[in-house]
This record gives sequence, structure tokens and C-alpha cells, in this order.
Amino acid sequence: MLTIGAHMSIAGGLVKAAEDTVRIGANTMQIFSRNPRGSSFKQYTEEEIERFLKVREEHCFGSLLAHAPYTMNLASARPQVYEFACTVIREDVARMDALGIENLVLHPGNHTGIGAEEGIRNIIKGLDQAITGEEKITVLLETMSGKGTEIGSRMEELRDIRNGTQHPERIGICLDTCHMYSAGYDIAENLDEVLEEFDRVLGLKLLRAIHLNDSMMPYASKKDRHAVFGGGEIGMDALMRVVMHPALKDIPFYLETPQDDLGHAEEIRVIRQYIESRE
Repeated sequence: MLTIGAHMSIAGGLVKAAEDTVRIGANTMQIFSRNPRGSSFKQYTEEEIERFLKVREEHCFGSLLAHAPYTMNLASARPQVYEFACTVIREDVARMDALGIENLVLHPGNHTGIGAEEGIRNIIKGLDQAITGEEKITVLLETMSGKGTEIGSRMEELRDIRNGTQHPERIGICLDTCHMYSAGYDIAENLDEVLEEFDRVLGLKLLRAIHLNDSMMPYASKKDRHAVFGGGEIGMDALMRVVMHPALKDIPFYLETPQDDLGHAEEIRVIRQYIESRE
């Protein structure tokens, strides 16, 4: 069964986000763990958490995904920036784990001039102070486009981060189709080869989530600009090959396309219809 959802706003609370997920025809969702461009977060009451879990159970949601804020940079050499990032990831691992959310995804970070190796060492230290190994939640490293000094556009960098941590068993990977394409992995024309490389370098068993995004920018552009599903450089047919690939059939998909809820509902309808027409 296809598990697919979209990034949902939690401005109205967890329960509304779950109910909106049902309304758009989805069976999973992604939310921000806190303000994506700040540091604030909402404390949820026990009643709200119980109602949220009830909606989730009644509608058989698949694995849920929380996204860490864009403001944190675990690769930074600046003490204030790094300490903030460490605090955020430590708090959010604990908070999202307590909500029963299966996965927390983060952008690995930008080394901002100190070099990828030093940046990776900082990321590893930051993850080690946040992950105890007793959690149920898995922290996912997201594949990145490679703009600027971004770490994570090469599979080997993600492998080195995971392998360097004290609890690699609690770390997985989130594949972003837009980012991969922009980074120079040709999922549009050579999907099998890309997945074979992923399996060789990282292992497909580590893939826990897929951000299903088209790209406004051309192949290997190193630029991160999401397009609506099927409306970008990757295209509908290539993205559907990702959705329907046998090696990915059990992975949950999350739309981060520039759409509102109605737009995401239509994208999900089109995806399901496409699959049904080929079964």
C-alpha cells in the first residue's frame, strides 16, 4: 500500500494537522518540529496529544516525519551558532520521540569555509550529544543539492557522518528527489544506477523517507528550488518511476512541493490514479 503525505502546517495544532492530512487523502504527514526559521516551539497538552494519536490510529497513518528547523547548523565552527544547533537537535529528538513520531529529518549543515571534513566532525559531535541510543525515533540525514558549502550532497558524506556517530543504529537517510537531481544524481534517466550506488555506499536498508519533489532547476545545477509534482525538470514519468520502483515500495513519500493543501490533495490524487492505471 502506498504511504504518501505532504508537509502540513501545525499553526492550528497537531490535531488539525492530522485532520487536514485525512482531508487531502493522505495517510502520513510531515511537520516541523518547531518554528522552521526561529527557535520557538509549542508545548502540547496531554489532551491534544491523545486526540492527535487517536486520529492517527483511526486513519491508519504510516510513519510520521518531523523536520528540524532550517536555522540550525550542526557543521558550524561559530560557538553561538553551534551551541544553538546542538540545543535544538537535543530538544527535538526528545520532544518528537515523546510524540511517537518515527523519524526526525535534518539538513546536515553548512561548513561555511572550515571544510567538509571539519564540518562533518562537528555534525557527528552534535548528533552524539543529542542521541542516547535509548530513543525509538530515528534521526534522518537528508540528501542535499550541494549549494554553497552544504554538506550532504554526496552519499559518501552522509555515510561518513553516520559511521562516525556513537549510535549509527539510530540514524537513517531521507532521499530528496529534487536535491539528488540538483546534486548530479540523474534519477530522471538513470534511477536504477543511482539506487545501486545508494545501496553500495549507504545501503537501501537505511532509507526511511523520500521527499517527493520536482526541481525548478536543471540537472546538476547545485540549486535547491522545488517545483510542483511533474511540473519541473524531473517530470511526472520519472517521479512516478521513483514511486513505483520495487526497491522503494515500502518507503513513505512526503510532498514538499510549493502547493497549499488543495494542491497537495490534487497531487496525491494524480499519483494514486497513475498507479491504479498501471496495475
